Amino acid sequence: MSDRSTGLAPSKLTAVLGPTNTGKTHLAVERMLGHASGMIGLPLRLLAREIYDRIVKLRGKASVALITGEEKIAPPRAAYFVCTVEAMPLTREVEFLAVDEIQLCADPERGHIFTHRLLHARGRYETMLLGAGTMAPLIRRLLPDAEIVTRERFSSLTYSGSKKLTRLPRRSAVVAFSTDAVYAIAELIRRQRGGAAVVMGSLSPRTRNAQVALYQSGEVDFLVATDAIGMGLNMDVDHVAFAGLRKFDGRRTRWLYPQEVAQIAGRAGRHTRDGTFGVTGDCEEMDEDLVESVVNHRFEPVLGAEWRNARLDFGNLTSLLRSLAEPPNRAGLKLSAEALDERTLRKLAQQEDVVARCKADRSALIRLWDVCQTPDFRKTTDDDHQRMVRTLFDDLTTGRQRLPEDWIAGQFKALDRTDGEIDSLAARLSGVRTLSYIANRGDWLASPALWQGATRQLEDRLSDTLHEKLMARFIDRRTSVLMRSLGDRSTLLAGVGADGAVTVEGHVVGRLTGVTFVPEKGASALEEKALRNTAQRAVTPEIARRLGKLASEPDTAFTLTPDGAVLWNGEAAGAVRAFSGGGGGDLMHPRARLLGELGDASARERAERRLDAFLAGEVDRKLPGLRRLEQALSGGALKGLPRGLAHRLLEAGGVLDKRSLDTDLKAMSQAERRTLKALGVRIGAFSLFLPSVLRDEATACVRALTPGGWRGQSERLALAPDPAPDARALAANGLRLVGRYVAPVEMLERLDTLLREGQRPGGVVLTDAARDALGWTAAEAAAVLRALDYTPAIRPKEGDPIVWKRRGAAKPEPRVVARPDSPFAALAQLTEPPPRRKRPRRRKPDPMKAVS
Repeated sequence: MSDRSTGLAPSKLTAVLGPTNTGKTHLAVERMLGHASGMIGLPLRLLAREIYDRIVKLRGKASVALITGEEKIAPPRAAYFVCTVEAMPLTREVEFLAVDEIQLCADPERGHIFTHRLLHARGRYETMLLGAGTMAPLIRRLLPDAEIVTRERFSSLTYSGSKKLTRLPRRSAVVAFSTDAVYAIAELIRRQRGGAAVVMGSLSPRTRNAQVALYQSGEVDFLVATDAIGMGLNMDVDHVAFAGLRKFDGRRTRWLYPQEVAQIAGRAGRHTRDGTFGVTGDCEEMDEDLVESVVNHRFEPVLGAEWRNARLDFGNLTSLLRSLAEPPNRAGLKLSAEALDERTLRKLAQQEDVVARCKADRSALIRLWDVCQTPDFRKTTDDDHQRMVRTLFDDLTTGRQRLPEDWIAGQFKALDRTDGEIDSLAARLSGVRTLSYIANRGDWLASPALWQGATRQLEDRLSDTLHEKLMARFIDRRTSVLMRSLGDRSTLLAGVGADGAVTVEGHVVGRLTGVTFVPEKGASALEEKALRNTAQRAVTPEIARRLGKLASEPDTAFTLTPDGAVLWNGEAAGAVRAFSGGGGGDLMHPRARLLGELGDASARERAERRLDAFLAGEVDRKLPGLRRLEQALSGGALKGLPRGLAHRLLEAGGVLDKRSLDTDLKAMSQAERRTLKALGVRIGAFSLFLPSVLRDEATACVRALTPGGWRGQSERLALAPDPAPDARALAANGLRLVGRYVAPVEMLERLDTLLREGQRPGGVVLTDAARDALGWTAAEAAAVLRALDYTPAIRPKEGDPIVWKRRGAAKPEPRVVARPDSPFAALAQLTEPPPRRKRPRRRKPDPMKAVS
């Protein structure tokens, strides 16, 4: 057996590690052919096909088998098996066994499979693990008996900086990380340099080989590819140019790791011919540390391998789920996150009829796990994939326990078309890969051999057509497809890419950002209508999925921007509603508006309520002082004067002019003052305020929750606009009104400190140094002091500083004059105090009259 977890004596175990272009895979093939039988596991179907074709030339078709998830070529007397790592038949005993790119044991999605092969897959006499040098410490830890052989790169690799696409040297490969980018770059090179071949991981081996042949033959001098070229695909590339350094890894868009850059850049320079790498287009320059790491092959070691229990318990559905979640029992391994097959199993395990069927028949449980491992070649949503898996399970556990012929025939017929553009053909090829996987499961169909041949032929036809379309350099027929869609209600091949691009029959019709669809602009009103029609059909399922996901996300998935937008995983999903009587909420209870129009009303309502809950959480996190004050008021913890002051403070946004509160503050007891202080309220020299609302994160939060409100500079004194903003708007900027000016609250408290330092007999002095520290002019300082009820104590002599004295009386509240026609006007006259009598002025005697 190749799985030597128990039983046979250990074979010779060697780990051959090093960077790209060190001949590791070539060495493994040579070693394998030196044995009577062998097996090699490779990370990509494309690479498996390349190695298979190489060995066939050396040993003939009868001696070599190709085993992948979608393709099986297995002659009865095959001695050498070339496989994808997932498809390695470990029950077959071979003398030699090798696993390539073993560093993928750290991959979040596929890593647990590579880890299993690392720990258990063995040849009878010799086992060879191939991979990056970063694996050495982990292999020593997990496999202390393994011999580690380090190989040096045959040629050198040099960084050549940034070059325009139009100035790239011949025999260059341009690497991009989205289908749209690959196509755009290939089209530009076609116009400027005569043409480019295209290589992507989603291409079939036949299409890929045809494209590579264009490049290798010299018919074109440029290759545009995704990072699929990094996994050992061998071509005569002299220079690798990165069109970007960020990629979507299936979960998030992130920067490339240094070892990933090295894996791709290492495709430049084959055998002893040196290579160069650099950046192109809008890609930023690589920093010196990254370049040094790539050139000198120095990277952080792999610290742990993804692991999932392979000894599953099929006693019942619960025990199966439990065994999948069992943690590793040795250092150097970490439990892998739920992969697609496990997520699918857990989803189906929630359905009562599935549970009942598995409970009644253990073979049904085994079959359930079997179908859950069906790959999602189509890259659909989890819900779509789970529905397909459920269909497979139902057919394979009821009736004849085979998939109906009419079902697979219908699936086949839907894909048996060679019309459409590149994306449509690629989508059909993905569907054919799924059918090929099903056909190669011997006990799923009544006539598997028939469908294996049919799917292989269909894949070849689609591959050839796709190759022709790629050679035709991406002719744009979007308009004709859209016009046809207006009267065609048949199922269109539509999808949403990882970057949000919405495609229908291979044509981009718009972009999905968060839960909002933005259609492309059409050339005419009729095309605009076609765009809306086709796009809505394309994005409705994805919108539904996104709304459901948004409603269940934690607060960490959302961000409140300064202009009041709510981002979901970096994309706009909602906006703060303006405060009004029409459902806009208030500062302490903000409401959100979900963007976009598409989606079920109830799903949109749930998503909008989730955004409301996030905004409430933002208030709790960023405005804790105001929230505590509100809770103290609503909970009845405040009585008497403190309650009134707290209510006014909450209404004003956390800042009040102290002068209008002097009477209440003087009447408060020390215990009442301590009550306010415990709630974070500070009684300052000029203001009653919550210091917590003046912090940057608090003011930023209030501004975000009041989009369109007045904005001022919270660091300096400035003239107040006319009309002056209300107290809450000023508090949102850390300011308050002082006469004709708006001033930072904390700056006014700093003013009090400076005035105390300038004590003089009869008053205080604001020195020039103190005024400079505040950043005020002499006129501004005088205006502010007068507004704060300071007045010059004595007339200063020329050159002397002004001595200021504060008036002791509280500033009276402005009196409201009743309208003459108001019923309260007479009452106002009765209660109005009598006017103060004027004191007669004593006249000084005229000295001239005294003389006369």
